[in-house]
Amino acid sequence: MLTNNQKRPASSPIKTLKRLLGIMFGDYKLQLIIVLVMILLSAFANVRGALFLQTVIDQYITPLIGTSNPNFSGLLKAIMQMALIYVIGVLAGLTYNFMMVRISEGTQKKIRDQMFTHMESLPIRYFDQNSHGDIMSHFTNDTDTLRQMISQSIPNLMMAMVTFVSVFIAMFTLSIPLTLFVIVSVFLMLNVVRFISKRSGRFFGAQQRDLGAVNGYIEEMMHGQKVVKVFNHEKQAMADFDELNDALQSSATQANVNANQLMPIMMNLLNVQYILVAIIGGMFAINGISGLTVGMIASFLQLSRSLNGPISQISQQINFVIMALAGADRIFGLLDEKSEDDEGYVTLVNAQEVNGVITEAKERTGMWAWKHPHKDGSVTYTKLTGDVVFEDVDFGYVPSNIVLHDINIYANPGQKVAFVGATGAGKTTITNLINRFYDIQEGKIRYDGINIKKIKKDSLRRSLGIVLQDTHLFTGTIRDNIRFGKLTATDEEVEAAAKLANADTFIHHLPDGYETVITGDGEGISQGQRQLLAIARAAIADPPVMILDEATSSIDTRTERIVQEGMDKLMKGRTVFVIAHRLSTIQNSDVIMVLDHGRIIERGDHESLLAEKGLYYQLYTGKVELD
Repeated sequence: MLTNNQKRPASSPIKTLKRLLGIMFGDYKLQLIIVLVMILLSAFANVRGALFLQTVIDQYITPLIGTSNPNFSGLLKAIMQMALIYVIGVLAGLTYNFMMVRISEGTQKKIRDQMFTHMESLPIRYFDQNSHGDIMSHFTNDTDTLRQMISQSIPNLMMAMVTFVSVFIAMFTLSIPLTLFVIVSVFLMLNVVRFISKRSGRFFGAQQRDLGAVNGYIEEMMHGQKVVKVFNHEKQAMADFDELNDALQSSATQANVNANQLMPIMMNLLNVQYILVAIIGGMFAINGISGLTVGMIASFLQLSRSLNGPISQISQQINFVIMALAGADRIFGLLDEKSEDDEGYVTLVNAQEVNGVITEAKERTGMWAWKHPHKDGSVTYTKLTGDVVFEDVDFGYVPSNIVLHDINIYANPGQKVAFVGATGAGKTTITNLINRFYDIQEGKIRYDGINIKKIKKDSLRRSLGIVLQDTHLFTGTIRDNIRFGKLTATDEEVEAAAKLANADTFIHHLPDGYETVITGDGEGISQGQRQLLAIARAAIADPPVMILDEATSSIDTRTERIVQEGMDKLMKGRTVFVIAHRLSTIQNSDVIMVLDHGRIIERGDHESLLAEKGLYYQLYTGKVELD
């Protein structure tokens, strides 16, 4: 798997947060307003509780000192009122926490939906340049950090900020001088938070990237365990993993060391502030400054202590927010990837021919046509026959590095065209250009006389079938895997396709026949049987053009004959492009093209190429072997 060297630059945390909040408010505006109201109620209850201490001391306890028959009825009534306020605060807290969990899960679902939908629109180039494990990390680690931030960090921070403001308002009502002293000390503490958070933010971003790299490597090693063991590569694999894991440990350690410094520093600063407020407030009360009473000092100290909660919450949650925003930035990086361009306007439709005139049919007729709208409003229909032409095509995966040079191919309807050449000669690249996984730099590719850039990509690919060397099966029944080629296919059509591909016999020997469930990309069935299912899947799609990319290179000779018979049935009456290492499978091709370093150096049928005694002759006679 290639690594994408041109990484998207990280966005600022503020920009990322605004984008995330935009998603949340788009779907949960009313719920978030209710959450804010509940937070206000909860904060009010907490602040009212601190102020209640002044009321108890100054209005109910101090007047009773020295009295012989104290009356506690007023105090009990006040306590009952305060208890009711606390109950409202508790219920408000439970409500907003419950709602934030619902909002977080809904937002996480929406983001996963958006990522998967957008991922399906991305060009093949993106998946060639990014580790599959790293892409998976967007759906797992990154979205999970978002869930934690939305369900826990955001409500806690909102609660902390509302409490913070309300506590200061309450402090101002008690003592302006003491409040100004607290503001100065809090300002210094917030600068400490800002400094440490800025440092840890960089490392949390690196931690998320390193975690994606580790996941990517693990995913590759899981798929390649057989290769690792065959070549006794375990020690090197472990060494490579250790290197990636060490990088993750380093970035995670640096992030968390900086983050974990915050709490003890803040708690000690808050304790110092509390002691200083008590000393200064006591001096004010003793000297009668600012009209402070014992109850007011007690309430002010309680409010000062209640600042510990918001400040410690902010210092604690800010680290989770930074880590989540790093994950969100990676998610938005995927969402910002440019979707596959599709400027085509010619579409594939069911067609019928009446008196030599091709028109669109409402139902499937077995005949297809290209529907070509024109600027003057007229529409023409061109019968799909599978006539593929390359005209002076140049191509490079990177524009500055051309890998195909001056490619000219003329594949008439029903012809079998084979490509032969060493690894890296450009065989698979040519087939990738037919279905527009990549676009060419120079030249033209025509399909039934139409420039393929004018054909919508979904229509173009619907007209093509492909059987690869590495077959990919999905978790599900045998029947569902074949039906993947045509989702509307009936059971009869599925079984007919299996018979055409020579897969019906082995399917009936499976425990549950066509209802046998396969998992893990076809575990429990052989490579040859997977190929037969891939052929059946292509057959049920019934495309007029087939691409067979070394479909028999990884199976034994006996199985190859069975697979080849299935492919011969599939190829009948179609335009076929074949890539093969075994020359025995392409001798009956109408045209064989020999490629070398991105150029066609020989072309002709089997007999004419042998007569030329060029590279094909040397390959066939064994004087030269394919790499």
